[in-house]
Amino acid sequence: MSVAKIFANASAIVTCAGPQRGRRGMEMSDAGVLKNAGVAIESGRIAAVGDVKDLRPRFAGATEIDCRGGVLTPGLVDSHTHAVFGKSRAEEQELRASGVGYMEIAKRGGGIHSSVRDLRALSEADLIKLALPRLRRLLSYGATTVEIKSGYGLDAESELKTLAVIGRLSKLLPIRIVATWLGGHEIPLEQRDRPGGRAECIAKLKADTAAVAKQGIARFADVFCEPGVFSIEESREILAAAKEAGLAIKLHADELEPSGGAELAVELGAASADHLAAISAEGIRALAGSNTVATLLPGTMLFLGKNKNAPAREMIDAGAAIALATDYNPGTSPTPNLPLMMTLGISVLHMTAAEAMIAVTANGAAALNLATETGQIAPGFSADLSLFDIADWRELAYWYGDRRCVGSWCRGEPCHPMEAGLS
Repeated sequence: MSVAKIFANASAIVTCAGPQRGRRGMEMSDAGVLKNAGVAIESGRIAAVGDVKDLRPRFAGATEIDCRGGVLTPGLVDSHTHAVFGKSRAEEQELRASGVGYMEIAKRGGGIHSSVRDLRALSEADLIKLALPRLRRLLSYGATTVEIKSGYGLDAESELKTLAVIGRLSKLLPIRIVATWLGGHEIPLEQRDRPGGRAECIAKLKADTAAVAKQGIARFADVFCEPGVFSIEESREILAAAKEAGLAIKLHADELEPSGGAELAVELGAASADHLAAISAEGIRALAGSNTVATLLPGTMLFLGKNKNAPAREMIDAGAAIALATDYNPGTSPTPNLPLMMTLGISVLHMTAAEAMIAVTANGAAALNLATETGQIAPGFSADLSLFDIADWRELAYWYGDRRCVGSWCRGEPCHPMEAGLS
């Protein structure tokens, strides 16, 4: 049995303790903030939460970690990223500023297609070399669980290569990485303009689900369900095949236009429906009556210069479960900063501080089918913790853009180092 650790002297512990599922509506209002408390961990699990004076005799000989008045939270969960890619797409930011739209950039061979050409030319070793420092930056903001999607390959060989890279990254980094196959990210250019090419693409994606499942790395399948990309019926076909192959389901939905993506996610029992900036009233009602988590990506709309954002306040008030994530990717949200998404959640989406905290912990975990494993500080949960150099837990979102994480642990092991001698 590993040596126990006791985390002491935190100004507050934000436990996010509660139901082991997505928190819906008013349930998101309680972040479970404790004062004058400590956390004991043992064998990679949270063993107890309570007064440090009671924990010390119970865990005699435990290594004590001095939180020095910082705030201890569950390890943050970034439940939507595309962190494996090649070069940046900085030139597209200027194009958008001059009035060129997202879909027009894609038609010109930019956007996703630019990243596809790039990724197809890179080896696994190249991609790992690029991804490692990016992910280290991401975890330096307090994330201990990260979902990474494929989707810049758009053919079976390149998609499986990307998933293999994600699998290798999970062994090279101490954080928890969840892989998602996003073969349906876009229609490949080689099929887009060829007669019958679209139908060929759908058939191939349905067939590819078996190879993805056999590889054993991806837990989820995802599709970009959007007018001009994959229709509702096409998305349904691809995801139904993925479910039959044994993959769980996620969905890019209603990002630019209200097309019924949220309703499809609920129909298919998806773990999450993501983006949702253009969700309809019917989509909000569907999510509110389901277990599907609405994963909102405010950084994307900010970077794209869009004024319209997901109606988080309306969704929460209707009873939906909301998560926040970075959408870390080269074209539309090149940021590893998950606390910044909390800032946008509060300042732009009109969420409360508690709702934003739940959205990057317990509900982020629920969006990955991990609500019984991580996302809260409670006995039995994985010892995933993040420590922030702030005096008040609400300052995590207040000091926007700043990096305040001074230490994090995943399964009880350090993943972002504290100052020398403290971890």
